Amino acid sequence: MSLDRTYSIPRPEVVVTKFLLWLILLVLCWPLAILALLLYPLVWLLLLPLRLVGVAVEGALQLLKAVILLPSRVLGGPGRV
Repeated sequence: MSLDRTYSIPRPEVVVTKFLLWLILLVLCWPLAILALLLYPLVWLLLLPLRLVGVAVEGALQLLKAVILLPSRVLGGPGRV
């Protein structure tokens, strides 16, 4: 039940790659790069409720999985840790 795959801090390589791609876009088409820079926070705010719904759905599915697998864990079935 780990959420680290979705909510972890991005690796430095990923951040540097995104920045270099933005710099290339800035050189090739600076109005589009500035527009992307200005619209990014707005898009992030618009997608925030969807992220919250995703967290809630993932939590509900993890709870359902735990309830379904509880009898096998109690009886010591295969895969018990």
